[in-house]
Amino acid sequence: MTTPTPLIAGNWKMNGLASSLAEAKAVAEGVGTTSVRVGICPPSLLIHRMTEALAGTKVLVGGQDAHTDDTGAFTGDISAEMLADAGAKLVILGHSERRDAYRESDALVAKKVLAALRHGLEPIICVGESLEQRKAGQALEVVTAQVRGSLPAELKGKAFAVAYEPIWAIGTGLTPNNPQIEEIHGAIRETLTAMFGEDADKAPILYGGSVKPSNAAEILHAREVGGALVGGASLKAEDFLAIIRAV
Repeated sequence: MTTPTPLIAGNWKMNGLASSLAEAKAVAEGVGTTSVRVGICPPSLLIHRMTEALAGTKVLVGGQDAHTDDTGAFTGDISAEMLADAGAKLVILGHSERRDAYRESDALVAKKVLAALRHGLEPIICVGESLEQRKAGQALEVVTAQVRGSLPAELKGKAFAVAYEPIWAIGTGLTPNNPQIEEIHGAIRETLTAMFGEDADKAPILYGGSVKPSNAAEILHAREVGGALVGGASLKAEDFLAIIRAV
Protein backbone atom coordinates (compact mmCIF):
# COMPACT_ATOMS: atom_id res chain seq x y z
CA MET A 1 0.00 0.00 0.00
CA THR A 2 1.29 3.45 -1.00
CA THR A 3 1.31 6.13 1.70
CA PRO A 4 0.12 9.45 0.24
CA THR A 5 2.29 12.52 0.70
CA PRO A 6 0.54 14.67 3.32
CA LEU A 7 -1.18 17.82 2.07
CA ILE A 8 -1.99 20.82 4.25
CA ALA A 9 -4.19 23.26 2.34
CA GLY A 10 -5.42 26.62 3.55
CA ASN A 11 -8.87 27.85 2.51
CA TRP A 12 -8.96 31.61 2.96
CA LYS A 13 -12.64 31.74 1.94
CA MET A 14 -13.79 35.38 1.44
CA ASN A 15 -10.86 36.83 3.34
CA GLY A 16 -7.67 38.51 2.22
CA LEU A 17 -6.48 41.67 0.47
CA ALA A 18 -3.23 42.53 -1.29
CA SER A 19 -1.69 43.19 2.12
CA SER A 20 -2.45 39.58 3.08
CA LEU A 21 0.19 38.34 0.64
CA ALA A 22 2.72 39.01 3.40
CA GLU A 23 1.18 36.14 5.38
CA ALA A 24 1.50 33.80 2.38
CA LYS A 25 5.14 34.81 1.94
CA ALA A 26 5.79 34.14 5.61
CA VAL A 27 4.32 30.65 5.20
CA ALA A 28 6.57 29.98 2.22
CA GLU A 29 9.62 31.19 4.15
CA GLY A 30 8.72 29.09 7.18
CA VAL A 31 7.97 25.82 5.39
CA GLY A 32 11.66 25.05 4.98
CA THR A 33 12.58 21.59 3.75
CA THR A 34 9.44 19.81 4.94
CA SER A 35 8.23 16.95 2.75
CA VAL A 36 4.62 17.99 3.42
CA ARG A 37 2.83 19.49 0.44
CA VAL A 38 1.42 22.91 1.27
CA GLY A 39 -1.25 24.88 -0.55
CA ILE A 40 -3.10 28.15 -0.07
CA CYS A 41 -6.43 28.84 -1.74
CA PRO A 42 -7.09 32.60 -1.58
CA PRO A 43 -9.99 34.55 -3.14
CA SER A 44 -9.76 34.47 -6.93
CA LEU A 45 -8.61 38.10 -7.18
CA LEU A 46 -5.43 37.21 -5.28
CA ILE A 47 -4.50 34.02 -7.16
CA HIS A 48 -2.30 35.64 -9.82
CA ARG A 49 -0.59 37.96 -7.35
CA MET A 50 -0.01 35.15 -4.89
CA THR A 51 1.39 32.91 -7.63
CA GLU A 52 3.90 35.62 -8.49
CA ALA A 53 4.71 36.31 -4.84
CA LEU A 54 5.35 32.62 -4.12
CA ALA A 55 7.19 31.77 -7.33
CA GLY A 56 10.07 29.37 -6.66
CA THR A 57 8.73 28.29 -3.26
CA LYS A 58 7.17 24.99 -2.13
CA VAL A 59 3.72 26.51 -1.61
CA LEU A 60 1.05 25.72 -4.20
CA VAL A 61 -1.73 28.20 -4.96
CA GLY A 62 -5.30 27.12 -5.56
CA GLY A 63 -8.84 28.28 -6.22
CA GLN A 64 -11.90 27.82 -4.04
CA ASP A 65 -14.36 26.81 -6.76
CA ALA A 66 -14.61 26.41 -10.53
CA HIS A 67 -17.43 26.44 -13.04
CA THR A 68 -18.26 23.33 -15.04
CA ASP A 69 -17.75 25.16 -18.35
CA ASP A 70 -14.61 26.82 -19.69
CA THR A 71 -16.33 29.96 -21.03
CA GLY A 72 -19.82 31.37 -21.29
CA ALA A 73 -22.45 33.78 -20.05
CA PHE A 74 -21.99 33.00 -16.36
CA THR A 75 -21.70 36.38 -14.67
CA GLY A 76 -19.42 36.32 -11.65
CA ASP A 77 -18.19 32.75 -12.10
CA ILE A 78 -14.61 31.56 -12.54
CA SER A 79 -13.64 28.68 -14.83
CA ALA A 80 -10.96 26.08 -14.21
CA GLU A 81 -9.19 27.37 -17.31
CA MET A 82 -9.07 30.86 -15.78
CA LEU A 83 -7.69 29.47 -12.51
CA ALA A 84 -4.96 27.60 -14.35
CA ASP A 85 -4.19 30.69 -16.45
CA ALA A 86 -3.78 32.70 -13.24
CA GLY A 87 -1.27 30.14 -11.94
CA ALA A 88 -3.42 27.92 -9.72
CA LYS A 89 -2.41 24.28 -9.25
CA LEU A 90 -5.17 23.19 -6.86
CA VAL A 91 -8.90 23.80 -6.58
CA ILE A 92 -11.37 23.13 -3.76
CA LEU A 93 -14.64 21.67 -5.03
CA GLY A 94 -17.87 20.71 -3.29
CA HIS A 95 -17.17 22.55 -0.03
CA SER A 96 -20.17 22.28 2.29
CA GLU A 97 -20.67 26.05 2.12
CA ARG A 98 -21.14 25.69 -1.65
CA ARG A 99 -23.30 22.60 -1.30
CA ASP A 100 -25.52 24.37 1.23
CA ALA A 101 -25.72 28.01 0.15
CA TYR A 102 -25.66 27.30 -3.60
CA ARG A 103 -27.40 23.91 -3.48
CA GLU A 104 -24.55 22.15 -5.28
CA SER A 105 -25.30 18.47 -5.86
CA ASP A 106 -22.87 15.56 -6.08
CA ALA A 107 -23.47 15.45 -9.84
CA LEU A 108 -22.57 19.13 -10.22
CA VAL A 109 -19.43 18.67 -8.13
CA ALA A 110 -18.43 15.73 -10.36
CA LYS A 111 -18.78 17.96 -13.45
CA LYS A 112 -16.59 20.58 -11.80
CA VAL A 113 -13.99 17.90 -11.11
CA LEU A 114 -13.96 17.04 -14.82
CA ALA A 115 -13.43 20.72 -15.63
CA ALA A 116 -10.50 20.85 -13.21
CA LEU A 117 -8.92 17.78 -14.79
CA ARG A 118 -9.26 19.28 -18.27
CA HIS A 119 -6.95 22.09 -17.21
CA GLY A 120 -4.46 20.20 -15.10
CA LEU A 121 -5.75 21.31 -11.71
CA GLU A 122 -5.57 18.96 -8.73
CA PRO A 123 -9.03 18.87 -7.15
CA ILE A 124 -9.65 18.74 -3.41
CA ILE A 125 -13.16 17.28 -3.23
CA CYS A 126 -15.05 17.97 0.00
CA VAL A 127 -17.57 15.69 1.69
CA GLY A 128 -19.21 15.72 5.10
CA GLU A 129 -22.38 15.18 7.08
CA SER A 130 -24.60 17.60 8.99
CA LEU A 131 -25.16 17.40 12.73
CA GLU A 132 -28.67 16.07 12.14
CA GLN A 133 -27.33 13.30 9.91
CA ARG A 134 -24.70 12.34 12.46
CA LYS A 135 -27.23 12.24 15.28
CA ALA A 136 -29.43 10.02 13.09
CA GLY A 137 -26.55 7.58 12.60
CA GLN A 138 -26.31 8.40 8.89
CA ALA A 139 -22.77 9.84 8.75
CA LEU A 140 -21.13 6.87 7.02
CA GLU A 141 -23.96 6.48 4.54
CA VAL A 142 -24.05 10.18 3.68
CA VAL A 143 -20.29 10.62 3.30
CA THR A 144 -19.66 7.50 1.21
CA ALA A 145 -22.58 8.41 -1.05
CA GLN A 146 -21.05 11.85 -1.57
CA VAL A 147 -17.72 10.24 -2.47
CA ARG A 148 -19.34 7.94 -5.01
CA GLY A 149 -21.45 10.74 -6.49
CA SER A 150 -18.85 13.52 -6.54
CA LEU A 151 -15.78 11.68 -7.88
CA PRO A 152 -15.99 10.79 -11.59
CA ALA A 153 -14.27 7.71 -13.02
CA GLU A 154 -11.89 10.01 -14.90
CA LEU A 155 -10.00 10.64 -11.66
CA LYS A 156 -8.37 7.21 -11.94
CA GLY A 157 -4.63 7.74 -12.31
CA LYS A 158 -4.89 11.47 -11.62
CA ALA A 159 -3.76 13.48 -8.59
CA PHE A 160 -6.59 14.42 -6.25
CA ALA A 161 -7.50 14.62 -2.59
CA VAL A 162 -10.70 14.09 -0.62
CA ALA A 163 -11.40 16.38 2.32
CA TYR A 164 -13.71 15.15 5.06
CA GLU A 165 -15.33 18.17 6.66
CA PRO A 166 -18.15 17.41 9.08
CA ILE A 167 -20.45 20.38 8.52
CA TRP A 168 -21.15 20.71 12.22
CA ALA A 169 -17.44 21.23 12.95
CA ILE A 170 -16.71 23.97 10.39
CA GLY A 171 -16.05 27.26 12.13
CA THR A 172 -17.78 26.11 15.32
CA GLY A 173 -14.78 25.15 17.41
CA LEU A 174 -16.22 21.64 17.68
CA THR A 175 -14.30 18.65 16.38
CA PRO A 176 -15.15 14.94 16.25
CA ASN A 177 -12.95 12.68 18.34
CA ASN A 178 -10.25 10.59 16.71
CA PRO A 179 -12.28 7.35 16.64
CA GLN A 180 -15.04 9.21 14.78
CA ILE A 181 -12.54 10.72 12.33
CA GLU A 182 -10.84 7.36 11.78
CA GLU A 183 -14.18 5.65 11.15
CA ILE A 184 -15.14 8.11 8.41
CA HIS A 185 -11.67 8.28 6.86
CA GLY A 186 -11.50 4.48 6.81
CA ALA A 187 -14.85 4.30 5.05
CA ILE A 188 -13.72 6.91 2.52
CA ARG A 189 -10.55 4.91 1.82
CA GLU A 190 -12.56 1.72 1.30
CA THR A 191 -14.89 3.55 -1.08
CA LEU A 192 -11.97 5.04 -3.03
CA THR A 193 -10.35 1.61 -3.34
CA ALA A 194 -13.59 0.13 -4.62
CA MET A 195 -13.85 2.92 -7.19
CA PHE A 196 -10.24 3.31 -8.33
CA GLY A 197 -8.33 0.24 -7.15
CA GLU A 198 -4.74 0.63 -6.01
CA ASP A 199 -4.60 4.13 -7.53
CA ALA A 200 -6.70 5.28 -4.60
CA ASP A 201 -3.76 4.69 -2.24
CA LYS A 202 -2.05 7.78 -3.66
CA ALA A 203 -4.89 10.14 -2.76
CA PRO A 204 -4.62 11.79 0.66
CA ILE A 205 -7.77 12.08 2.75
CA LEU A 206 -7.69 15.43 4.51
CA TYR A 207 -9.57 16.36 7.64
CA GLY A 208 -11.20 19.78 7.84
CA GLY A 209 -13.31 21.45 10.48
CA SER A 210 -11.90 23.73 13.21
CA VAL A 211 -8.31 22.53 12.73
CA LYS A 212 -5.98 24.72 14.78
CA PRO A 213 -2.49 24.51 16.30
CA SER A 214 -3.83 23.15 19.59
CA ASN A 215 -5.51 20.07 18.05
CA ALA A 216 -3.57 19.57 14.83
CA ALA A 217 -1.06 16.99 16.07
CA GLU A 218 -3.73 14.71 17.52
CA ILE A 219 -5.90 14.87 14.39
CA LEU A 220 -3.06 14.56 11.89
CA HIS A 221 -1.74 11.40 13.53
CA ALA A 222 -5.08 9.62 13.38
CA ARG A 223 -5.32 6.62 11.05
CA GLU A 224 -5.94 7.50 7.39
CA VAL A 225 -5.64 11.24 7.99
CA GLY A 226 -3.37 12.43 5.20
CA GLY A 227 -3.43 16.14 5.90
CA ALA A 228 -5.84 18.95 6.61
CA LEU A 229 -8.00 21.53 4.91
CA VAL A 230 -7.63 24.53 7.19
CA GLY A 231 -9.96 27.51 7.35
CA GLY A 232 -9.48 30.41 9.74
CA ALA A 233 -6.15 29.17 11.10
CA SER A 234 -4.63 29.43 7.62
CA LEU A 235 -5.02 33.22 7.56
CA LYS A 236 -2.13 33.74 9.96
CA ALA A 237 1.27 32.36 9.00
CA GLU A 238 2.20 31.53 12.59
CA ASP A 239 -0.89 29.38 13.11
CA PHE A 240 -0.73 27.75 9.69
CA LEU A 241 2.94 26.87 10.07
CA ALA A 242 2.24 25.32 13.47
CA ILE A 243 -0.29 23.01 11.81
CA ILE A 244 2.11 22.13 9.00
CA ARG A 245 4.82 21.27 11.53
CA ALA A 246 2.40 19.04 13.44
CA VAL A 247 2.34 16.44 10.63
